[in-house]
Amino acid sequence: MTTPRPTVSEAEPAITLVCWRRVAKRLLDVAVATVTLLLLAPLIAVVAAAVRVFVGSPVIFRQMRPGLGERPFCILKFRTMRDAIGDNGRTLPDAERLTRLGSILRKLSLDEIPELVNVLRGDMSLVGPRPLLIRYLPYFTDRERARFSVRPGITGLAQISGRNEVSWSQRLAYDVEYVERWSLGLDVRILARTVAIVFTARGAVPDANSIMVDLDQERAHPAESHP
Repeated sequence: MTTPRPTVSEAEPAITLVCWRRVAKRLLDVAVATVTLLLLAPLIAVVAAAVRVFVGSPVIFRQMRPGLGERPFCILKFRTMRDAIGDNGRTLPDAERLTRLGSILRKLSLDEIPELVNVLRGDMSLVGPRPLLIRYLPYFTDRERARFSVRPGITGLAQISGRNEVSWSQRLAYDVEYVERWSLGLDVRILARTVAIVFTARGAVPDANSIMVDLDQERAHPAESHP
């Protein structure tokens, strides 16, 4: 015996609720991002000047990342590394290019401030799975690809649950959990915990490669991954 499917009229309230929740999330993103950018304007000017003097130009780092529906967008961050080239003509490892100022900016998450512009553009949300590198796309499992059903975020469930101190598999599991549990209340709780974590710099690792390998390397060559 087959179970009768909901009629269009029965499904409409649920669809309407989901739409309104998405609208509310977007309104929260725009309001908070706008107010935060205005309040942090003096700090943004100081950081930009410091980056220009101690790291160099350009002040803003730009890189393509996969966003909603895996569509690429240009993420914005304050630059933290120099464009240093080795004797072999290749770019030096991140650890050798990361500047002292860059380490401080990363530890305090100040390098992420320009991503508020990405939020206003609609590329990102305040809360969601972190936008990772495009070259990682072939290495996600089908379940992990649920992370692309929402906009990527400046912070997320994984970031308040250990940041770089948890394994890739656990971080991606947190992303899926966020998608499945999402609500405005969850977003607000994550934002509140993020503020506390940023002020204490808990779990911040300026050079993530010092404690873990890249996702593509880990999954392509698991035997070579760090324990």
